[in-house]
Amino acid sequence: MNRRLLLVVVAALGLSACSDWIGEKEAPPLPGKRISVLSGERNLAPELSGEAATIKLPPPEPNEDWPQAGGYSNHAMHHMEVGDHLQRIWRSSIGEGSTKRAKLLAQPVIAEGRVFTLDSSAEVRAFDAHTGAKLWAFDITPNDEDDTFSGGGLAYEDGQLFISTGFAQVVSLDAGNGHVLWRQSLSGPMRGAPTVRAGRVFVITVDNQTHALAAEDGAVLWSHQGISEAASLLGGTSPAVDGNVVVVPYSSGELFALRVDNGSVLWQEQLTTVRRTDGAASLTDIRARPIIDRGRVYAIGHADLLVAVDLRTGRRLWEREIGGIQSPWVGGDYLFLVNNNNEAVALDAKTGKVLWVTQLQMWDDEEDRTGRIIWTGPILASDRLILASSHGKLLSLSPYDGAVLGTEKSDGVSIAPSVAQGVVYFLTDDADLVAYR
Repeated sequence: MNRRLLLVVVAALGLSACSDWIGEKEAPPLPGKRISVLSGERNLAPELSGEAATIKLPPPEPNEDWPQAGGYSNHAMHHMEVGDHLQRIWRSSIGEGSTKRAKLLAQPVIAEGRVFTLDSSAEVRAFDAHTGAKLWAFDITPNDEDDTFSGGGLAYEDGQLFISTGFAQVVSLDAGNGHVLWRQSLSGPMRGAPTVRAGRVFVITVDNQTHALAAEDGAVLWSHQGISEAASLLGGTSPAVDGNVVVVPYSSGELFALRVDNGSVLWQEQLTTVRRTDGAASLTDIRARPIIDRGRVYAIGHADLLVAVDLRTGRRLWEREIGGIQSPWVGGDYLFLVNNNNEAVALDAKTGKVLWVTQLQMWDDEEDRTGRIIWTGPILASDRLILASSHGKLLSLSPYDGAVLGTEKSDGVSIAPSVAQGVVYFLTDDADLVAYR
C-alpha cells in the first residue's frame, strides 16, 4: 500500500542546518471532487469523482543518478524514493548566482558520486556528493569572449560531461578532472541543456536548430531547422530521446519527432491554441521539456496547449487547453504539472482528465498584485510533490488529492531540484547548492 504523508515540513534553504521534513501516515482522501485549498482564481476544475478520481501510484523506487536535465534522456522519472525525515547534510557555493545580466538556468546533474554545476559566469564545478567538497572547477569561457553568460546546461555519459553554452559552443570535459576533451562551435547560442544517449549529444540553439553531435569528438552528425522566432521566453529546453526517436521542442511552438540516426522527420505537432487573446499569446515557446513514456509523448506549450501523442505514429491521443513553462512530471498513469495560472494540476495520463487542482500563490504582494511568482517543479518523491518558488518558498503537496502538506520559507529557487541516491539537491538563485538526505 502506498504511504501517504499527513504533514511534511519542507526544509528551509536558509541558515538553519537542523531543519527537516516530518512525515506520518495519511488517511485515504475522502471521495468527491478536489477543489483549490488556497485562495485565487481557478480556471480548471476536477472532472472525475469517486473511484475514478482515486490516484494509485507505483511504490517509490531508488534512482542511482541524475545524469542530465530532467533525470534521464526520456525525462520520465516516475516515483523516486527519498527518506521521510530529510535533513540538510551540506551546503556549498557553486560560484556566481543570478544577476540582471545573467541568469542561473542549469539544473545540477549527478553521476559517479559527484554533483556537477554550471554557474551564471560559465564556471563548471564538481562536488563530492557525500560531503559537498569541491573537487575541481573550470571556466568554459572562450578566450575571445567576455564573461557575460546566460543559459546552457549540463549532461553526463560514460565519464564525459557535456556543456551547452551561450557562446554558441558545446564543450566536453573529463568528468574526473575537468580537462577539456573537445569544443564544437554551432549555429547559435544555447539556453537549454544537452540531452545525451548512446554516444550522441543533442542540443537546441536559440535560432531553433537541433544539432546531433558525436560524443567522442564533437563532430556534427546532422542538423534540423525549425521556424526561427524573434522573441522567446527566458531559458531553454532539452530534447527527449528514447530508442531511435528524439523529440525536439522549439520556441516557434513546433514539436518534431526525428530519427536519432539521421534527423529525418517522423512527425510534427504545433502546440498553440487560437483561444488566447492576451499579449503573452504571441509567445508560442515550448519552454518545458517533453516526456517520452511507454510509447507516448507528453508536451506542454506556453500558448495554452498540452498534448499526448503516440510516439510511433504521431497521432494525437488527447489535448487540453492548458499552458505552462515548467516540465510536467509523469508518475505511473498520472501527469502532474504547474500551469500558467500557477495552478498545480493532476491529470489522468491516459485520458487527460483533470483529477485535482490546487491554486498556488500568484503574487508576492497579493493585495497589490505585484511580484509575479514562478513555481518550479513538481518532482514526485516518496508520496509528495515538491515545488520551489522564486519568492523564497518551498511547498509540498499530496499527489493523491493536491492537499498542502507543508510550506517553509527559503532562499529563492528558480530551478527544479535534482534527486539521486535518496538525496534531494536544491540550487538557489544565489548559487548555493544544498543537499538533503
